[in-house]
Amino acid sequence: MKEVFRWNSPRLDREVTLARWGQYGAPVLLFPTAGGDAQEAERMHMIGALHPLIEAGRIKVYSCDSVAGQAWVSRQHPVEYCSSLQNRFDEFLYHEVVPAIRADCSTDDIEIITLGPSIGAFNAVACLCRHPDAFRVAIGMSGTYDLEKLLGFSGDGGFYFASPLLFVPNLGESPELDAVRRRFVLLATSRGRWEDAEETWRMAGVLGARGIPNRVDDWGPDYDHDWPTWREMAPRYLDEFAR
Repeated sequence: MKEVFRWNSPRLDREVTLARWGQYGAPVLLFPTAGGDAQEAERMHMIGALHPLIEAGRIKVYSCDSVAGQAWVSRQHPVEYCSSLQNRFDEFLYHEVVPAIRADCSTDDIEIITLGPSIGAFNAVACLCRHPDAFRVAIGMSGTYDLEKLLGFSGDGGFYFASPLLFVPNLGESPELDAVRRRFVLLATSRGRWEDAEETWRMAGVLGARGIPNRVDDWGPDYDHDWPTWREMAPRYLDEFAR
């Protein structure tokens, strides 16, 4: 059921890993948390939580290394480097991971669901907003969408194009914006420990102002910004959105 693919990415100039669980069903690209790798989801028992959907052939789950997130949280690199890497990570996803998923699914135009917790939610939403031709639903769980606030930096011009909080408000009327408006973003948050629900509502407001369909689900005060919460959220939402 599990397979691991590795190759040298010319866009990231390093070896990358893409893990897959399942054989059939809607493809799901699951982003790790900031410092996570392609197999974090399995170690944190997320794949176990999704096992019924995987076994039923409802979903195939893919996950890749959080290359840009690892650089951001290490705090060992200048903002310009991290911003450039974030955009090269996006290019890697679109030009390498998406084709790999489509080849594995034997369907060259299959649309992918993105899913992620914390900074993984940032990547999930950014992918859909930047590439609506490849991604049809984004599910952000306990999203950390304001990296400048979290990490205490002021982004450069490169970071502007990486962050949906920054570039989405300025999307002009265009076929590209119309394409995003045909997609859907689910934003799940809570009011438990370590959670900042304001970021989720801010992200929803930015999307809604440009006519991008979205929904916020507030899970209340009993759910923390942590894996037990995400293990409950993910199966519920994938059951809803996986066709």
